[in-house]
Amino acid sequence: MKHLIIVGAAAFVLGMQAGSSMPPTKTAQPGAEASAAAAPLRLGNFSVSLTVKDIAASKAFYENLGFKPMAGNEAQKWLIMQNDTSTIGLFQGMFPKNTLTFNPGWDRACAPLADFDDVREIQKALKARGVAFATSADEASTGPASFMVMDPDGNPILVDQHVAKPQKK
Repeated sequence: MKHLIIVGAAAFVLGMQAGSSMPPTKTAQPGAEASAAAAPLRLGNFSVSLTVKDIAASKAFYENLGFKPMAGNEAQKWLIMQNDTSTIGLFQGMFPKNTLTFNPGWDRACAPLADFDDVREIQKALKARGVAFATSADEASTGPASFMVMDPDGNPILVDQHVAKPQKK
């Protein structure tokens, strides 16, 4: 699992460096399909990815709040920590801003789910709703992939899938 998280974070960082600016999220256009707007999206497990200056200091601080490391590598400057129902990621030097993160296909313990909305399906539904993308997933792929959108206030939202596309029955 650790390698997959690193790959997703690296893809995010590369995507951020490749684009000179991130477009704001658009609202749905009047011509967008009503069914696409009404369909609920299962975005996956939620966490907040925090941009930190000192991974050790941040780890110690969040441990004082009751968080425990559950994944990551402090030497590589990233940790995933949990406290009860809360999950945060600490990332030193990987993200330019704090980021809302969703992981389709994972439960809270990073275990794969049998049934979930694939990142490419989520992306397609959001495109139909008129949402602009900062980065996009390759819709022809089937493995791990990610995309990013920005909310109206410039907050990055990363949808980062680390498991294969679910098989349809």
